[in-house]
Amino acid sequence: MTLPTLGGAMTALSVATDFAMAQPAHFGMRSCALAVRLADALGWNESQARQAYFQALLRYIGCNVETNVIASMFGDELAMRRDFAGVDTADRAAVASLVFRRLRAAHAGQPALQSAARIARVMLTAERDMAGVFAGHCEVGRRLATRIGFEPDIVSSLGQLYERWDGKGLPNRLRGDAVAPAALLVTLAQDVIVHHDASGAEAAIAVVKTRRGGAYAPQMADAFLRHAGALLREVQELPAGASVPLPGGDEPLDEARFDAICEAMADFVDIKSPWTLAHSSGVASLAERAAVSLGLPAAEAQSLRRAALLHDIGKVGVTAAIWCKPAALSLPEREQVRLHAYYTERILSSTPALAALAEVASLTHDRLDGSGYFRRPPAAGLAMAARVLGAADHYHALVEDRPHRAAFTRNAAAKLLSEEASAGRLDARACAAVLEAAGHAPKPGSRHDTLTEREVEVLRSLARGRAMKEIARELGISPKTVDHHLQHIYAKIDVGTRAGATLYAMENGYTAVH
Repeated sequence: MTLPTLGGAMTALSVATDFAMAQPAHFGMRSCALAVRLADALGWNESQARQAYFQALLRYIGCNVETNVIASMFGDELAMRRDFAGVDTADRAAVASLVFRRLRAAHAGQPALQSAARIARVMLTAERDMAGVFAGHCEVGRRLATRIGFEPDIVSSLGQLYERWDGKGLPNRLRGDAVAPAALLVTLAQDVIVHHDASGAEAAIAVVKTRRGGAYAPQMADAFLRHAGALLREVQELPAGASVPLPGGDEPLDEARFDAICEAMADFVDIKSPWTLAHSSGVASLAERAAVSLGLPAAEAQSLRRAALLHDIGKVGVTAAIWCKPAALSLPEREQVRLHAYYTERILSSTPALAALAEVASLTHDRLDGSGYFRRPPAAGLAMAARVLGAADHYHALVEDRPHRAAFTRNAAAKLLSEEASAGRLDARACAAVLEAAGHAPKPGSRHDTLTEREVEVLRSLARGRAMKEIARELGISPKTVDHHLQHIYAKIDVGTRAGATLYAMENGYTAVH
C-alpha cells in the first residue's frame, strides 16, 4: 500500500479525537486552519507554526483514557464533553452549574433520595477526581506523542492542553510564558470554533474579549481580534474534509514509523475501557499469524495487521457508559455499538492513503450470511483479509473479560468460534487459521523494567481499573502494601498517574490475554 504522510496519518487521528470529544467532524482540522493563520499573524516562524499545527490536530490524543471514570460520574461522557467545551474553566460557578446539571441528567429516574445522595457525593469530590483525570490525559498524551515520533517541544506542548495564561489551568498551574505558546494559541482557536459554531461570529469575538488575559495570552487575543472577520470567514469557507498544508512541508513515513503510529493509535482506542486494554494489538497479532498460515502475500498480511490495529478506532465515538455497562444493552445502546464500525470507516477514510485499511477494518463485524453490521455486503464481497479479521476479533473478544461476563476459556472460545463457522457466519478457513494461530500465546513486550512478579500483578489489576482496596482483596494483601507496591511501580516505570501506568502496561504486554 501507499504509505500516508505524517500529516495524513495525524489527520485521521485528529478526526478520531473529534469523535472522542463529541465535536463535529474535522473540528481539529478547522481549528488547525485558524491556529496556523493566527501563528502567521503573530509572526511565528516555521517551527512554531508547525507546533501549532500538530497541537490543534492532536490536542486531545490523551483524553480517551479514564473515560469510564467520567462516565461513572456523569453518565454519557460525550454529552458532558460537548457541554463542557464552551465553559470558562476558571469560572467556578459555571463549572459547578454544569456539573450539577449533568449529574441530575445522569441520575434522572432514580429514587429522589438515592439520586440526591449520589449527586452530593460526586459534587464533594468532583474537582479532585477530575484534576486526577486531567493529569492522566496530559501524561498519556505525552507518551503517545513520543511513540508517534514527535520532537520534545511538541510532546511537551501536548501535555499542557489544560494550562492557561493566568495560571489557573491544570495540572501544573503554569502561568504566562511558562506555558507552551502553541498550547495557548490552540486553546484560543478551539474555543473560537466552538462558540462560532454554537452562536456565531459575534459570540466568538465576545468570548475572546472576555477571556483575554485569563485563559488567553493578551497578544494572541489581540491578534485574533484585529483580524477576526477575515479569520472566521476563512474557517467557515474551508471545504468539508479539506486538509491544511503542514508548515514547512509534509513528511513521508517509512514502514517502521507508520507501524509505530498504528500501534499508538490502537492503544489510544483500547485505553477507553478497562475491558479492552491491548485488544486491538492482540487481534492484530492473531490476524497476522493467521494470514501467514493461509499463505496470503506478505504485503497483504502486513496491511491486515495494520487494519486490525485500527479496526476499533470508531469506538471512541460511543460513550464509555455503554462499553462498560455490566448488564444487557438496550436496543438503542446496541444501535450505538453498531455505529462504531461506521465511525471507523469515517475516521480512516478521512485520509486517502488509509482508504484500503478503512475498507478492511470497517468490515470486522460483517458476516457471510449478512447478519453482521454495518455494510452487510454479499459473501463474495468479503475478501479473505476481512474474513480473517472478523474471526480474529471474535475469538480474541471471547477470551477477554467483559463487564457483563467473565472471559471464556481458550477451549470454550475455540468451540464457539467453530460454531460460528459451522453456522455460515464466519469463514471456516479463516477460523481454522485463527485457531491455529491462537495455539501459541502472544509474547509480552520485552521487559526493560525491574518489576517483581507481585508488582506485575498489582500493575495488571491497576490497569484493569481496580481500586486500591479491590487490588488488596484480589491479591490477599493489605491496602497499605498495595500502596507501597504502587509507589515502587511508579518510580520504576517513570509515570505519575494511573493513566500513565495503564498505558505502560499495554505497551509492555502486561495486559495481554494468555
